Parts: sequence; C-alpha cells; structure tokens
Amino acid sequence: MSETFRPETIDQLRDLLVWAVAEDKTIELVGSGSKRALGRPVRADYVVAMDRMAGITLYEPDELVLTAQPATPLAEIEAALAEAGQHLEFEPPDYGPLLAAPTAVAGKPAANAGKGTIGGLIACNLAGPRRIKAGAARDHFLGFHGVSGRGEIFKSGGRVVKNVTGYDLSKLMAGSWGTLTAMTDVTVKVMPVPEKTRTVLLFGANVTAAGAVMSSALQSPHEVSGAAWLPADLASGSAVSTVSGLRASVTAVRVEGPGPSVEYRCAALREIFGALGPTQELHSAGSAAFWREIRDVAPFARPGDTRAVWKLSVAPTAGPRIVASLAAVDGVDAFLDWGGGLVWLALPEAGDAGLTTVRAAIPEGGGHATLLRASEALRGRVEVFQPLAAGRAALSRRVKAAFDPKGILNPGRIHADL
Repeated sequence: MSETFRPETIDQLRDLLVWAVAEDKTIELVGSGSKRALGRPVRADYVVAMDRMAGITLYEPDELVLTAQPATPLAEIEAALAEAGQHLEFEPPDYGPLLAAPTAVAGKPAANAGKGTIGGLIACNLAGPRRIKAGAARDHFLGFHGVSGRGEIFKSGGRVVKNVTGYDLSKLMAGSWGTLTAMTDVTVKVMPVPEKTRTVLLFGANVTAAGAVMSSALQSPHEVSGAAWLPADLASGSAVSTVSGLRASVTAVRVEGPGPSVEYRCAALREIFGALGPTQELHSAGSAAFWREIRDVAPFARPGDTRAVWKLSVAPTAGPRIVASLAAVDGVDAFLDWGGGLVWLALPEAGDAGLTTVRAAIPEGGGHATLLRASEALRGRVEVFQPLAAGRAALSRRVKAAFDPKGILNPGRIHADL
C-alpha cells in the first residue's frame, strides 16, 4: 500500500512534487477515487489525495461562470447551480454504479454513486447525451491553476472565453487523465436549464432503422439535444415504465427549450416517425429519468453484471453498422447514444474481452474504442485506450516531456509509456 499525502494548499502540493522530482518518485493523483478503475492501473510510489482541496471558490450566475477546487463533489456543484436555475450543459455522467456493478448488491446503492468530482470530470473529459449539441467538458472548460510535473505552479485561461489567449492549455488538460498537471482549481462555463424538456419515443425499430431515424432528427430544424437507441432486452430493464412497458426496442429523441417550441417540435417529430411504428412522449420527470439512465450507462450498471464494457466513439453513421456486425458475438449487448456516434458494448471478459474483435470493428475512416470497465488484471495487460499512430504517439510523448519530463504523474494511466 503506497503512502498517501494530502496537501491542503497549492504551495504544499508544489513542495510535494518538487520533492518527488528530486527523489525520482512517482505519484498517483486521486480525488475521491470514484474514477480510479478507469484507464490502466497506476503503479506509483506515493498517492497524493486531493480531497482536502475542495469547495466552490467563485460562482457568478449572471456571468455564467463557476470556479471550484478539484475535489469539489459534482453533487455540490450541481446543487448550487440548480438553486440559480443553471447546470453544466455537457451533462456530466456518473460512472460510479457502472464501475461498481460487478461487486454491487441488488437493492443497495453503489458505493461510488454520486462521488465524482469536478477535477476528475475535467481530467477525463467526460460528457453525456447532450454532447451532440453542447460539446464535451473541454468545450466548457475556461481555465485552471495547477502544478506541473516539474513542480512549477502555473495557470491558463480565465473566467471568460475572451481571456483565452496564446496556447489554450485548458483543452490540453481536459482528457489528460492527470498525466500532465495536478490542477488546483478549475473554471467552467455554466448555462441556464431549459424551460421544458420532452422526449419522443419510437418503438420497434431495429438498429439500422434507428440510425436512419436519429440521423433524420439530427439533420432536421428541430434542435435535437439527445438521440439514443436501446434494443428490446435493454429497454425492458428501464425504470421508466413508458420505455419498458412495450418490451420493444426504443429510439429516443430529446428536444428542449421554451414550452410552445418544445410542444411544436415534438409534434413534428412524432408526425415524421409515426409511419415507422408506435410513438410515445416523455415529459419532464420521465424524460430526465430516461436520459440519466443513458448518461450513466444504466443498462450495464445492474448489480452483478461482470461483463467488460467498451465505449466506442465513431461517426454516427458507423454506429448502427458496428452494432449489427457484432450482434453474433456470444454474450454481447449494445446500445447507441450521440445519434449513433457513441456505441456502448458489454461482453464477457474472458480472454481479452473481445479486444481484437471490437477494435477491428472501428472503421478505417476513424474512431476509437476504450475499455471502460474491466478487472484490474485485464486493464494492466491490454491497451485500454485506442493505440496511437506513430506520429500522434511521438507528439504525445513530447507533450508529456514538456509538462512532466521525469514521468512522475500518474505513470502509465493512458499508455504504458505515457
């Protein structure tokens, strides 16, 4: 068990990292630990827990900006935003139940549910179903302070978008998985909660037809903010009775905005989809509950589900083809988000959890497959993230060397040499 340090200030953190550089010691950066099972296992000499660096330090609702220390719970941030009728528009997911599912007990809450922090969210660049409209976490990340792997304090960005000049390092830190910098505060853009939210459901469409439906909706003038497809067996497990009641596949399209506009757009979509099968409509509470299930990958987060879970990001037109091509794989389940651009797969972990088959399904035109849930042993012996082409790997190594030349921060979290 590695010894754990808990700095309370940026100066204490800097002193720790200066010492680690001088002594050639490696560091695992941890917030609440809710995302520790994501990525490759980190083998480090010491753990630096950031849990004492928590709290909202600035919130200006009129300016649509919030600053918080990295270990601030997302639940705390979302509660503060809700009081002002605002939210994080990119819809942060909670993967706690998903990661805990293999050892979870039915009827009891997952140990990691609701434990995520703002720092971990930004470091992993996570986003939910609204990504197709609002973008990823990095698109809402305005600035930060932090300590590099050199033991140097620095900052980037500011409290408004126009403050970003020169190199926009915020975009680089989002998705760096703590391998470049220990961030000590982050500033994000927030947005008003939509006045109304409704979801149009189409029942019975197979994955190919669903792909065409979602593509049509996304290309329509109806400003869709979510588009997902569940096969019948996964839809039947939904806690939303309207979704599970017909025991049929469900294609879901969400619209948000002013009440009259939402009603008009839902009616227009139902008219378009009506010729393809039965339709229903989810209003505010049901719609929110359904999209939380999609956001948090609830179909694969049921207690006792020990399968490996893959997250494939591809062109939306490729998603349905991938699901159809993998349908014959023994024990596989799949569903679509982001209009087909995000494929969620669950399959037995035996061997390499289907690594060769899954990565071979990625089209030549681009995309990547991430092993999101698997045992520590498997994550330690396979490439969890999509292998990099030679040029991108060389660039990544140069970036790592610029911020962390001795490789002390989260060694091996992304790739063995990064």
